[in-house]
Amino acid sequence: MVKKEHSWSGLKSIIAVTATREVDEKITEETRYFISSLSANDPNKLEHAVRAHWAIENNLHWVLDLAFDEDSNRTRKGYSASNLAVIRHMALNLIKAEETAKVGVKTKRMMAGWDNDYLLKILGVI
Repeated sequence: MVKKEHSWSGLKSIIAVTATREVDEKITEETRYFISSLSANDPNKLEHAVRAHWAIENNLHWVLDLAFDEDSNRTRKGYSASNLAVIRHMALNLIKAEETAKVGVKTKRMMAGWDNDYLLKILGVI
């Protein structure tokens, strides 16, 4: 059990953001909570931090969907969906780290499928 005095050291604010979404005239609301080490005295800074967090999340999702067609994956049994997501994240990190080819992630992935030497370069073997 974690002692309460050590939990979330540096915590200065708790942020609640309610998002409203409308699709085909159906309106849904979802509240997300964030903990932060930022002072609650500057709401603009808190808003910027939350937006920056979601910009990173949305960008990652966009890249994974574009390069790996992640949204089409219908794996549901057991931990298979989580396991495949971890593998896709690892593959994305390896592909992004390879800098000799000045092309996008999707093209690098295709190149690795066509060229075993390039695949080994991505994997850091050669």
